[in-house]
Amino acid sequence: MNKIKKLLIVFFTITFALKANTKDIPVSFADLAEKLMPSVVNISTTTSVTTNANPFPGFQFPPGSPFEDMFKEFGTPQTRKSSALGSGFIISEKGIVITNNHVIQNSEDILVRVGGDKEYKATIIGADPLSDIAVLQIDSKEKFIPVKFGDSDMARIGDWVIAIGNPFGLGGTVTSGIISARNRSIGLSRYEDYIQTDASINSGNSGGPLFDMNGDVIGINTAILGKGGSIGIGFSIPSNSAKKVVSQLMEFGETKRGWLGVRIQIVTDEIADVEKLDEPRGALVASVAEKSPSDKAGIKAGDIILEFNGTKIKEMKELPKIVAQTEVGKTVEVKIWRNKKEITKKIKLGRLETSEDFKEEEKKVTTKSPEISEIKSLKIIARLLNKKDIEQRKLPNQTTGLVITNIGKNSPVNYLNVGDIIIEAQKKQIRSIKNLEDIIDSALKSNEKTILIVIYNNENQRRYIGVKLD
Repeated sequence: MNKIKKLLIVFFTITFALKANTKDIPVSFADLAEKLMPSVVNISTTTSVTTNANPFPGFQFPPGSPFEDMFKEFGTPQTRKSSALGSGFIISEKGIVITNNHVIQNSEDILVRVGGDKEYKATIIGADPLSDIAVLQIDSKEKFIPVKFGDSDMARIGDWVIAIGNPFGLGGTVTSGIISARNRSIGLSRYEDYIQTDASINSGNSGGPLFDMNGDVIGINTAILGKGGSIGIGFSIPSNSAKKVVSQLMEFGETKRGWLGVRIQIVTDEIADVEKLDEPRGALVASVAEKSPSDKAGIKAGDIILEFNGTKIKEMKELPKIVAQTEVGKTVEVKIWRNKKEITKKIKLGRLETSEDFKEEEKKVTTKSPEISEIKSLKIIARLLNKKDIEQRKLPNQTTGLVITNIGKNSPVNYLNVGDIIIEAQKKQIRSIKNLEDIIDSALKSNEKTILIVIYNNENQRRYIGVKLD
């Protein structure tokens, strides 16, 4: 009898669970699509493109040649109209439209089609290439049906979503899927925190909305992985990232982002080990722009930013987004890790859009005789950086260091490249090969397994590297 009761309990538990899950699966998207379609627009743009029709570019026939007149017209630049298609969505009764910057960039004429049949001209209120967002105004006094932004932070992996747009010029196309991943970075722009979805997104969907099941916009469809059609991997700008950009574009016609004036890199396991940090976290300051907010506040290269304005920085990529969304001119507290302890600095943020690269002060350097030698502990061959190197690579005049000329197969720095310049080791400036060898020997005698070096790579970017010693 007890076995039968247990079986019945299991049976009803599974039945109720299945019924509960079934409620989350939409029977149809028809009602939601019908409600949202009037708010999604198709965008077409026109741009003038000048081309040289000469079939022999760079070649001219000699004067008097019988071919001169024949090909004369080919030497004249030809202007043609180029068109592009995209999508967007209305967020105001007055006809405010949100789309991608790349949809309308360099356009001369913008046409917005609403409801599949009504066409209107539109003008650009503001556009931001860094976030790839643009705000348009439909040139009409009619009232339009808007949608609203939802809270993208509430969207979870596995949630149902639908996308509506203009793929391949086929307006009013609805596709469905789920959120496949969050916080994706694909190297398209400075600020990336994409929502990944398997709802079909194709060419022409750019700028269109990604809706949740409440009919709120939680993303702006921006990119696809793969050439041509959808392979089930599309990317959307989260609504919470877009809201502030849209608000600023509507108010000022431009963005006003906070600016620290630092270049940062990932805190690796090796760097965390050298710095005696409990775990790899925060953002390592690789360099500080002269006269920048960080420079004025005393931030130094080698500092690790652990917390910004009360928000803990778990990964490097989080910091640029948080700084950019902070009000320009605001004074914030920044917690940093320096010399194996936490300290706090107060920084008054500048504005990214008005920041400039400051020229390095010209300083005299002493040219030393060439010095080339093997650094056995690193299994590399290096030579002393000279004045010619500094001029050719446009480095700061006071730079000293060693240029790597050869890297052994089993070198602990075999991921570096010939031409990279070692400028610091254990936060000490490198002035000679013996200088570097002495620092390494001292670390080995102290039983330190890892040292921290700083390099300029072949693109003259300053990088911190944790090197494990044999």
